This record gives sequence, C-alpha cells and structure tokens, in this order.
Amino acid sequence: MIRRELWFGLSFMALIVIGAGAVLVSADTITNGHLGLLMLSLVVVAIMLGFPTAFTLMGMGMLFTWLAYDRDWHRTLDLMVQAAYKTMANDVLIAVPLFVFMGYLVERANLIESLFKSLHLALARLPGALAVATLVTCTIFATATGIVGAVVTLMGLLALPAMLRAGYSVPLAAGAITAGGCLGILIPPSVLLIVYGATAGVSVVQLYAGAFFPGLMLASLYVLYVIIIARLKPQWAPPLSQAERAVPLTPLSQRLADSPAAHAVVGLLKGRRNADVPFSHVLRQLGIVAMPGVIFLLLAGFSYKAVTTIEAQARYEIEEIGATRSGNPAQGESTGGLQEPPSTGGLQEPPAEGGLQEPPSEDTPSSGPLAEPPGASAESAAPAQAAPAQPPAADAPAAEGASVRPAPTWWWVTFAIFGAMVTLFYLFLSFARLEIFKMLLASFFPLVLLILSVLGSIVLGLATPTEAAAMGALGGMLLAAAYRRLNLSVLKESVFLTAKTSAMVCWLFVGSAIFSAAFALLGGQALVEEWVLGMNLTKVQFLVLSQVIIFLLGWPLEWTEIIVIFMPIFIPLLDNFGVDPLFFGLLVAMNLQTAFLSPPVAMAAFYLKGVSPPHVTLNQIFLGMLPFMGIQVLAIVLLYIWPQIGLWLPQLLYK
Repeated sequence: MIRRELWFGLSFMALIVIGAGAVLVSADTITNGHLGLLMLSLVVVAIMLGFPTAFTLMGMGMLFTWLAYDRDWHRTLDLMVQAAYKTMANDVLIAVPLFVFMGYLVERANLIESLFKSLHLALARLPGALAVATLVTCTIFATATGIVGAVVTLMGLLALPAMLRAGYSVPLAAGAITAGGCLGILIPPSVLLIVYGATAGVSVVQLYAGAFFPGLMLASLYVLYVIIIARLKPQWAPPLSQAERAVPLTPLSQRLADSPAAHAVVGLLKGRRNADVPFSHVLRQLGIVAMPGVIFLLLAGFSYKAVTTIEAQARYEIEEIGATRSGNPAQGESTGGLQEPPSTGGLQEPPAEGGLQEPPSEDTPSSGPLAEPPGASAESAAPAQAAPAQPPAADAPAAEGASVRPAPTWWWVTFAIFGAMVTLFYLFLSFARLEIFKMLLASFFPLVLLILSVLGSIVLGLATPTEAAAMGALGGMLLAAAYRRLNLSVLKESVFLTAKTSAMVCWLFVGSAIFSAAFALLGGQALVEEWVLGMNLTKVQFLVLSQVIIFLLGWPLEWTEIIVIFMPIFIPLLDNFGVDPLFFGLLVAMNLQTAFLSPPVAMAAFYLKGVSPPHVTLNQIFLGMLPFMGIQVLAIVLLYIWPQIGLWLPQLLYK
C-alpha cells in the first residue's frame, strides 16, 4: 500500500507535468521559451524522483543547451567548461568549506550536553523551562555549526527524552527541537546566505549584517510562544520539580555555604567559617564572581571614551596647481606647484641706469667704491627670502585638539540596563547560582564568544567572510582541543565531511550555472519576465507572489535547490519592481526556514524521527511543527512591514 507521503509526491509531480503539457498545448507556436519552461518542469520532477540535484541540473542543462545551440556540441561543451571555471574562480565560495569545517569541529567538541544542562538550570523558573532551554541551545549550537541535521539529531537524543520524562507534550517538544535546529540556516554565519550572495551578486557581509536581527527576532518569537503555551496549558509543559532544579555543590563550596541558597559574596569573604578552606580556592571563586563586574566596567569605560571623544581631524593645505595663497600676490610667494618663474630676480633686460655703459673717465667723480650691479641685489634677496619656505606637501598637517561631547542617550540607556542586570546578579548570587554561572562559563560563553568574534569581524569590516571563516575554523580546533576532543580520528572525519559538503555545494553551482545559461539561451527568462510584467503587479503583489511560490517550493525541494534553480529566475525581476536584492534575500532566507518544517518533505522531522522513541509518531512531529511554521509566516510579515529590522544594521555600517 502506498503511503500518504508518496501519494502527495506523485500528485505534485503529476500536477507539474499536466501544467507543463497544458502550456505547450495551448501555445500557438512552441518557441524556445516554452522549451525552457519544459526543462524547468522536468528538473523539478527529476529531483522529486530522487535524482542527484547537481547532476540533474547539469544533464538537463547540457541537453537543452545543445538544442538551443542548434545541436552544436562544441559550443555546448565550451559552456560547461566556462561554467565550471566560473565556479572555481568564485572567491566567495572559499568561505563555505571553512565555515562547514568549523561547524563539524564544534559539533564534535560535545559542548551541547553541558550547554543544555546549564541553560535549563539557569532558566528553571521560566514556564516551559526545558523547551525554552532547548530553543536557546538549538539557536546557539545551530548558529555555531550551521548543520541542521546534526543539531536536530543531537537535541533529539538529549532534550527529547528529558522533556518526555518531565511530562511535556510530544508535539510541543518535537516542534521546539525541529524549529530551533533550523535557525542555523538564517542566523549568520550561515552557508545559505553565502550561496544566495554568490548566486544573486549581493555582498555576503551585508547579508550577514541584515540577517542578524531577523534571526534573533524569529528565535525570540519561538521562545515567547513556548512561554505563553506553558502558561496557558501547564499540562503541556509542566514546571520542573524542586529535585530537578537542585544544583549540587562541590565539597569545598559546601564548606563555605550553610546551604545552596546562601549568598555567595558573603560566604566567600575569609573568616572563621571558612578557615579550613584553601585560600587559593577562595581567590578563584572571588575572581569568577568579580568577572561580570570587571567586564561591565571595562566595557563602560572604553565605550564611554569612544562615544564622547571627537577625534582631532588633520587639515592639509592642499591647493590647486597654479593657485595663489591669500595675501599680497606681489610678494611672489610660491604655492608649491609648477609655476612661471618669478618676475623679479630672473632673466631680465639690463636696467637703464647702471647697466652696460662707458667706463667713467678720470675727470668724472666716482660715486663710491666698487659695488654690485643693481640687479644682483635683487637676485640675492629673493633666494634669501625663499630659502626657509617648504612646499605645502611637506608641511605637517595642522590638527585641531581633540574635543569632548556628552554621551548620547542610547549609551546611558544601554549601560543603565546592563548595570541593573549586573546589580541584580550580585544581589541574588547564591552558591547554587554560582555553580550554574561556572557551568555557563564552560559551555555557553565559549560558543557565544566564537560566534560573536567571527560575526563581529565580518560585520565591522575587520575581515572578509573568507578570513573570518578561517579564524572560525581555527577557533573550532582550539575549542575542541580545550575540551580534549581533538584527535586524529575527529580531524579526519571533520575534513572528510567538509570535503563532501563543499563538493556538493560546488557541483550545485556548476549545475546551476549550466542550467541558468540554458534557460536564458532558450528565452525562458524573457518569457517569465514577460508573463510577470503582463500581470501588472504592484511591488507588494510581486513580493507576496514570489514568497508564496518559494513557500510552496519548500514542500518538495530543499533550500539548496530553491536557491540555485529559482533565484536566477527571480533576481532579474527585482529591478522592474524596485525591490532591493538584499531585502529580498532576507525574506527568502526566512521563508526557507519552512523548507525544513513543511511536510511531506520536512527533513527536520525525519532527522528527529530517526532518533526518537518508538511511540513518537511522524504525525505528532508534523503537528508540533505547524505552529512554528505559522510563527515563521508572522516573522516574514513583520519583516516586510518593518524592513528596518533587517536593513538598519547594513545601512548604519555600510551606507
């Protein structure tokens, strides 16, 4: 008996074939453009039948290119070679294997278990604490690795049994894991954004800056949904018991504290109560306690100086060639360019008086001793005046002294919030919370520091995506080494999986280039453009239509296929409707979240089903994913209504 998923797939393929046949039959004359649409339909059907995407694109592209070139094999093969070389020469794609390598190393550092444990203890008082901790863990880990399948699988092994033991609803637990695991393809550093940038010709740096806040917005909406559901339906997400929230103290900490709820700062002060505790242990604990305050003071001090100091601007006296300085031009001061020789002291006619004359006779009285000619005095005076002068280019720039301005309001508000958080941290810092903070220092903060260093260096212009990816790969190796997980077998496996993934991406680009060239040669792009423009759509209608098409394509196809096949069709249409390719890319990246969650080809559901207990059915997983798909649609609507969510940071940094 055929399963429902197969019925859906076969029905979808039948609709594509019937639609393509209807277009061909209804046409008065079958042109090359119609052949291009037929090629597009056949590619989608072949991919749904299970043929490899890259080689399907190359095969169909070669066949239809041969038809477009009037069966000329030489030109067809030339096109294939040029497409392959263009992919090899694309510098943007160098970042793909480096980011993938970083992801595999971080995954094998086995941080996810300690990260999940520390987060669910830190968030224990929130409604739905386990699901919230699952979403936060998935967000951080998916951002660091970018590998959806690995994150969903690991969290399915770790978080799903914990939530089921705590009495959580199966759909809610499955939805939190699958939705959180897919965030890695949106929040930078993301391979999807690199592939879109290389396909659409958009700066990857601006895409990373633009996707940061939409990704955080989507993750925040997921967390908010879970908290609301846990508050309204407590039977779906029961609160943790006191035993599950208990944090065991180390033996030395037990000597310092009467109970885990005792205040840590007071207990760490050296006194009679902790006389038998080594002083080195007390100093280490005090150093950990003081760390948030020290970091806050350093950030406040350096940022205050940065926002209040107006740097002195150097002023160079650069003038046009031949221009004269302000003042009396009769003084003959040179302004430092190629100029006419000075009128005084140069080569001149001899003066009328004192020039070449008859020697005086003895009877003529002498006017004085032997003197210089009249012109010589002028000649000697001119160099004497001009000698100290230097050309303006050699002058040191005149700089004004640095001035100070008041700190802006946003700085005061930001650090007032941070200061309140640090104050609350110290007010409620018990020994149990200190243990949780140490667990976060060992699992949460290293990953966040790695992500922010890679992303910050790209966004702030300190490094290109390729350079930042190389540093991220090095950081992943150091992280794995720090947790004693780096050995030859882990390194070999990570390199092998990186080469496999990178080869897939590069072959996809080669196939996409051949397919796009064939589609353009056949006139398919012109036919699509003519059809879309003939509908007289507004900008809003075009965006809605394109996003609906991408949403529907997410059912049978994966994001890689949608990007490399359909983005070359959509991108040329953007100029006709005044749509920014950067903004369109952010909408597409958020929309493609649904490609992993939309049944029947929801890969995240199958990843989770493969590691879930037998009583968890695929229908329960699909049911749990549907609310999160609705949240994704809501996030797309919010991004369209307020595009500055995605465009504010790129415009601030790069415009």
